[in-house]
Amino acid sequence: MSLPYMGLQAKQYQYCEERGKAKSRCSNVGVYVIGHVLQELVGQHFGTKIDPTFNAPIANVTVAVGREAILTCIVTDLGSYKVAWLRVDTQTILTIQNHVITKNHRVGVTFTENKTWQLRIKDIRESDKGWYMCQINTDPMKSQMGYLEVVVSPDILDYPTSTDMVVREGTNVTLRCVATGSPAPHILWRRENGETITLPNGVEVASVEGSTFTIPRVNRGHMGPYFCIASNGVPPTVSKRVMLIVHFPPMISVPNQLVGAVEGQRIVLECYSEAYPKSINYWTRDKGDIVPIVSQGGKFEPKLVDDKNKVIMRLVINHVSSADFGSYKCIAKNSLGDTDGTIKLYKIPHTTLNSLDPFSELHKKGKSRKEGNYFDSNNDIVDDDLVNTNKRKDLMIDGPDGDDYVNSASNVNFGCSLAVIYSCMLYSIISIQLRNVL
Repeated sequence: MSLPYMGLQAKQYQYCEERGKAKSRCSNVGVYVIGHVLQELVGQHFGTKIDPTFNAPIANVTVAVGREAILTCIVTDLGSYKVAWLRVDTQTILTIQNHVITKNHRVGVTFTENKTWQLRIKDIRESDKGWYMCQINTDPMKSQMGYLEVVVSPDILDYPTSTDMVVREGTNVTLRCVATGSPAPHILWRRENGETITLPNGVEVASVEGSTFTIPRVNRGHMGPYFCIASNGVPPTVSKRVMLIVHFPPMISVPNQLVGAVEGQRIVLECYSEAYPKSINYWTRDKGDIVPIVSQGGKFEPKLVDDKNKVIMRLVINHVSSADFGSYKCIAKNSLGDTDGTIKLYKIPHTTLNSLDPFSELHKKGKSRKEGNYFDSNNDIVDDDLVNTNKRKDLMIDGPDGDDYVNSASNVNFGCSLAVIYSCMLYSIISIQLRNVL
């Protein structure tokens, strides 16, 4: 007796009742019951001496959702016997010979030369997965089975998966990604633009595997977009972008806390600020007065250069006057706190400048000079004043290329390069003071 037919008794009784048959004729579930059904459909009787056989096993089939699945059953010497297709797990008769029994409109059957029988299922669903049986109504029944595997491309579920997150610096963060699919998807985390992920042990990696990704004591370096990528070999691979935002109070760094200038010079003070949410940035003077924002070409020109959560603060002071010397504060504030940095702007006396005569083409002996002070973009100062040899004593020094340079020090004999101007200035001031004492 064939096991799949044992659950079909009710279907057989219904078939008999519709044709006025007594239930007693349908009481034997199995070979004789399905035999009666086949006899009613095709008007044939058992007893033929032909012995049909299966020519080849049913090949297992793997199909993606939405496609068509075809299971093939090849029979030789069928004679007057009939072929039926059944679904094993539900014990449902799908087709008998060239008749479709099930009411599922997606199921069909085709055959060629009374030898090759194909069960066709269109618009495959995940629920169609399972074992299917091809049977011949011999006595005893002959059958063979094939498996239909239905694969489903991955899909990331919105509800359990993390959305954009806002956290305080120093807290622990766990990102979650939940995906469905058949086979079960493989989950991978990556950062945008190929940035590396720093693990708790300090190792930097390109990606992290797993549906959950924990970052202990998150810091500003972890801020940015992360991608949850789900794949299972069934295209397409899918991903979801999760933005991690880290809030932290402002931090300021000052590259040069001491800046010197002479009156009339154009000077630039600079601070670096970092904060999130973005900070409010401004400058103040010694007594806390806010440096006014004026149009270009005015006395003060505050400028901001944004780079994500970092800001470069610049304060341009045009035509420095004696009232401009003193302390300046660069201040950054956000909802989490505030901080500041201080820059001291001090005056460089002209007597100090006269003692600083850098090796440059402007100071070669015999070369023409232009009167006045020259200021470059890096706040460096070159003094071309007092070129009259009657007002100073010249000291000849050989340059690196054999050129003669003039050094004016008013009894202080030394030379300076632009790269060490601040050291030279200090040395010059001390030398002048010693000279006055002596």
